Amino acid sequence: MTWTPESWQTRPAVQQPEYPDRAALDAALAELRRLPPLVTSWEVNALKAKLAQAQAGHSFVLQGGDCAESFADCESSLIANRLKVLLQMSLVLVHGLRMPVVRIGRIAGQYAKPRSADVETRDGVTLPCYRGDTVNAPEFTAASRIPNPQLLLEGHKRSAMTINFVRGLIDGGFADLHHPEYWDLDWVHHAPLAEQYSKRVQAITDSVKFMETLAGQTIGEFNRVDFYTSHEALLLNAEAAQTRRVPRQPGYYNLSTHLPWIGLRTAAIDGAHVEYMRGIRNPVAVKVGASMSAEWIAELCRVLNPDREPGRLTLIHRLGAGKIDAGLPKIIDAVRAAGHDVLWLCDPMHGNTQTAGNGLKTRRFDDILSEVEASFAIHAACGTRLGGVHLELTGEDVTECLGGARDLTETDLERAYRSAVDPRLNYEQALELALKIAAHGGHKL
Repeated sequence: MTWTPESWQTRPAVQQPEYPDRAALDAALAELRRLPPLVTSWEVNALKAKLAQAQAGHSFVLQGGDCAESFADCESSLIANRLKVLLQMSLVLVHGLRMPVVRIGRIAGQYAKPRSADVETRDGVTLPCYRGDTVNAPEFTAASRIPNPQLLLEGHKRSAMTINFVRGLIDGGFADLHHPEYWDLDWVHHAPLAEQYSKRVQAITDSVKFMETLAGQTIGEFNRVDFYTSHEALLLNAEAAQTRRVPRQPGYYNLSTHLPWIGLRTAAIDGAHVEYMRGIRNPVAVKVGASMSAEWIAELCRVLNPDREPGRLTLIHRLGAGKIDAGLPKIIDAVRAAGHDVLWLCDPMHGNTQTAGNGLKTRRFDDILSEVEASFAIHAACGTRLGGVHLELTGEDVTECLGGARDLTETDLERAYRSAVDPRLNYEQALELALKIAAHGGHKL
């Protein structure tokens, strides 16, 4: 079948909102098509080249951010803190792994989330589920839960403000390696890991000064870093509305993000999401898990990367600490048997979700670390390489995941549990995970 940005409409489309007013939806999508894009084709192509380098083992990918962004969090200090924690983690990884790090935020578009059920019942009242701020509102009222197409335009606006602020920070020297101390969050010096982090910062600073002394001049490449955006390509009407041709480039680009990905719930071979993703020129990623057969995974590789282009396809495995030993080798074998080469990332978050005694969703830091450690070891044993991690994290002092350096317990969860969807690593747990990876040189884990 010939691909177009709308050919997905001929396939089963799951996890899509039921808009009661089709005319209002069409009007919102028409406006979205007219609005300027959020990213450029040359940025997309640059990321694909960097992912090809990671696939070849020459760099490491750090992909992280909120499980689901909220409109209320489109605020300068919160955005700066998200960028800071990713920069801190990448600094630690560059120093520990001795290789470049590709920084990709789950940011500037991660406003929609798939849900395990279409409806939610409280005290005998049943309403549609909250599907993220770009679909409906979290308040448990009938009016709030009606999908509103105007929120698609609000999401685009908030995404534009976010990405432009991030670009401004980076271009203004926010990520200057001459001054990594600027990346510190206010509370990092009070954390148990402060000394470890400070030593690595000092080592980076000394290395930069040494190299510039040898060169006899300031090295401009140390003044800024590359930073890319990603989100789950869930709402296909909105994704298609931002998909367009560009001058002097073949094919279509999704210009709402650099790296769109498909979640486990929307990865059916004959489904609308795979049909949409197969036709765009962006690098794409797919979440894969133990429920997938070898044939399913092999067919995903064939459909999404028929030309076997380096950097085009990333597989993000999400299995859980208790299932990875049995599940990951089968996934690797399926890809190898099909003759494909992909970039492998580990998502140690989603397979380790559990419900605490107080009813809150949480994850244990030890399980997250265990899955990352196992991923490195299994890939090494199978002759492949783990090329990065995919994390849900925040730059805020939240208490949503158990354990870590401060050994958060279930009693701590209610103190600062702010996520409307999934639990995230806080700034300190995220940095601790980066330090654990870096301390072992990654491949030695």
